[in-house]
Amino acid sequence: MAVTPRELESEFRQIFKSCAQPAIYRAPGRVNLMGEHTDYNQGLVCPIALEMACYIAVAPAQHDALRIHSAELGETREFPIAKIADAEPQRNWTDYVVGVARLLVRNGVALTPSDLYIHSDVPRGSGLSSSAALEVSASLSLLAGRPMDRREIAQLCRRAESEFVGMPCGIMDQYTSLFGTEGAAIQIDCRNLTHIEVKLPAGLQVIAVNSMVKHELASSAYSQRVAECAQAVSELRAFQPGIASLRDVSVKVFEEVQDSLSPVPRKRARHIITDIARVLDFAAAARANDVREMGRLFIAAHRSMQYDYEITSDEIDFLVDTAIKMKGVYGARMTGGGFGGCTVNLVDPNFAEDFAEQITAAYRKRHGKTPLFYDCQPGASASRVK
Repeated sequence: MAVTPRELESEFRQIFKSCAQPAIYRAPGRVNLMGEHTDYNQGLVCPIALEMACYIAVAPAQHDALRIHSAELGETREFPIAKIADAEPQRNWTDYVVGVARLLVRNGVALTPSDLYIHSDVPRGSGLSSSAALEVSASLSLLAGRPMDRREIAQLCRRAESEFVGMPCGIMDQYTSLFGTEGAAIQIDCRNLTHIEVKLPAGLQVIAVNSMVKHELASSAYSQRVAECAQAVSELRAFQPGIASLRDVSVKVFEEVQDSLSPVPRKRARHIITDIARVLDFAAAARANDVREMGRLFIAAHRSMQYDYEITSDEIDFLVDTAIKMKGVYGARMTGGGFGGCTVNLVDPNFAEDFAEQITAAYRKRHGKTPLFYDCQPGASASRVK
C-alpha cells in the first residue's frame, strides 16, 4: 500500500476541513492470466486480484450531497443526494462513483450525505482495471457496512460501467475485485458467477509491463467486438440451434463449421472459443506445476488476440516478442481490453532483474518510452481496512 490509513485520514481531513473519523475501504485491481474478452461471452477467465488497489476514505457529512475528491486529479465534485437517482453522466471520472450511487438508490439503498476521498494505486489506462477497483470501493463505501451479496455488488458495478459510464463490459473485473484470493488465481465461470481457486507454481513471478500507451481506439473497438461476437453466435445457430453465447460452442464443433461463417465473425469466434479452452488448460498446467506449458498457452493466447481478435498494438506486440526471446521468461501476452496497456509475463524470479533491464533498454530504443513494471502478487479481495 503506497499510502497508510493514517495518511489517508490526514488527507481526508485536510481536503474536507473535517474532524470526522473516516472509514476506509479497499478494492484491488486485477491482472488477467488467461481468457481475454471471454467474460462478456459467458465464458471462463483466470485472473488474480492485485495488491495494488483503490482506497476510499468516507465519513457522513452535514451537507446534503456526495462530495467526492480524487487525490490523483486534485479535483472535488459535489452531487446532491436528492438528485442521485436521476443523475446523468458527466463524461469524467466521477461517473464511476455516481453510476454506482445511482444504481444503489434505484435498488432501495438510502444514501447518507458523505465526503469521499479517493486514492488509487492502480494505474489508469494500464489494463489492470482501475475502473472496477473504483466502482467496487465506491459501492462498499456507500453501503457503509450494510449487507449486500457480493455477486449482487459485482453485477451492480458492471451495470454502472456498462449503462452509466457507457463502456460495455463483462463481469470479470468487478468479480475479481470482490472475490480475489490472496496467494492464488481464481477461475471464474462468468455465466454462473462461481469460481474456484487456482494455485500458481512456487518460484514463478508474474510481472506486468505497462507500455505507457493507450490508444483511443480501445473504447469503440470494444463495442465493435461485442457486436461481432453476437453476429458469430447468430451465424453458428444454423449449425447448433439454441446456443446462447460462444461459450456453448466447443472447439471441435467450431472447427467443423468455421468455413461457413463470415470472415470477421469467424476470427472473433475462434479467439473466444479457443481462449475459453485455454483457461481450462492453463489451470490444469498450473496445478501440475508445468510452467513451460503455462508459458506456451500465454503465447498462444497472445497470437489469438493479435491475429484473430485484433486488439493488440505495435507496442504491445513488441514487448511480447521481446520478452519471449529472453532467458528465464516462460511466456508473455497482452492483458486487458487491448490497444495498449500492459503485458503480463511469467518469469523465473532469478531472471526478474535482467528481464526488467533488457525490456527497458529494448523498448526505449524501439518506441522511445520507459515502461513501468509491476510485481503482481495475488492479493486479497475488497474489504474495509481495519
